Amino acid sequence: MAWEGIEGHDAIAERFVAAEANGRVAGAYLFVGPPGVGKGAFALALGRSLTCQAPQPGLVACGRCGSCVQAQAGSHPDIDVVRKPDERSTIPIDLLIGDTAHRMREGLCWRILLRPSVGERKVAVIMDADHLDEAANCLLKTLEEPPLGAVIILVGTSIERQLPTIRSRCQLIRFAPLPAEKVRLVLERESHAADSPVDAATLDACSRAAGGSLSRARLLLDPEITAFRGRLLELLSRHPLHGVDLARELIAFVDAAGKEAPPRRARLRIVLESALEVFRAAATGAVGRATGDPELARAAQAWTANVDAALAAVDGTLDALGYVDRNAHISVVIDAWTAILEEPRLARLS
Repeated sequence: MAWEGIEGHDAIAERFVAAEANGRVAGAYLFVGPPGVGKGAFALALGRSLTCQAPQPGLVACGRCGSCVQAQAGSHPDIDVVRKPDERSTIPIDLLIGDTAHRMREGLCWRILLRPSVGERKVAVIMDADHLDEAANCLLKTLEEPPLGAVIILVGTSIERQLPTIRSRCQLIRFAPLPAEKVRLVLERESHAADSPVDAATLDACSRAAGGSLSRARLLLDPEITAFRGRLLELLSRHPLHGVDLARELIAFVDAAGKEAPPRRARLRIVLESALEVFRAAATGAVGRATGDPELARAAQAWTANVDAALAAVDGTLDALGYVDRNAHISVVIDAWTAILEEPRLARLS
């Protein structure tokens, strides 16, 4: 059985089991790894386990005590979770230290200083830590001297997106992409739980194309998204690449998600991530190892004749993903990105 039902990270769980047994759980951790591999779920499960009043062997929450019941309901007074609002490009300072009228009398940094209400521990989880920006400085003193019994977990994608002063105050925990078989196992389990079984061929294809990300695999279960991914790979395999056609079809695909920003950004992100796989495979000569996906390998092969163009496409796609995260106007990002693919010398969106 996977630790707390979270596949692929048992080795990390064992580190925390040993740390708890030896009284060496640190006050601050930085979880980094690709999106959708379970970092956030692991952080929340760890918070439940550390605050459980009757933990089971292996640092497993009992699921029955008052603490567990409150944690599962998302109302535990000693488990504090902060996320970036969907409509914001960064985590607001107010969430950490309160608004202007209540500085250091509200917010996570103030609440973590309070005595635990239920047990002996307080846990704070900061999701979307890549987007702390100016709010990061508000955390420094709290991370340097966490209150006794407090555990603060920052969840991000890479150490490069954190301030050196943040990194130096946290123990680094790296999460790897999930193996395709683990992704398939979770998808199959979820489809049966929802009483909507997915056929084996679709599970196999989505698991292979997910790049080790569960969130991406779940999106790929949508036939419309899978179909457009195939169309994207077809367009990328053509030379010369027709950026106008790609931009037009991509905008229509994103617009089909509706008017709400989160699903629109999710669609654009999965397109950019799929394209990034193509360009990275071409730039590194890993075409034959392109996740076992023949369509992806064919698209990557079309870019191997010009490694400089593939590298420029990698840079431009990473820039585009960054602008998606910062809530830039989607059509502007698409136009700029497709222009770079047509003219690699432009290299950067900025």
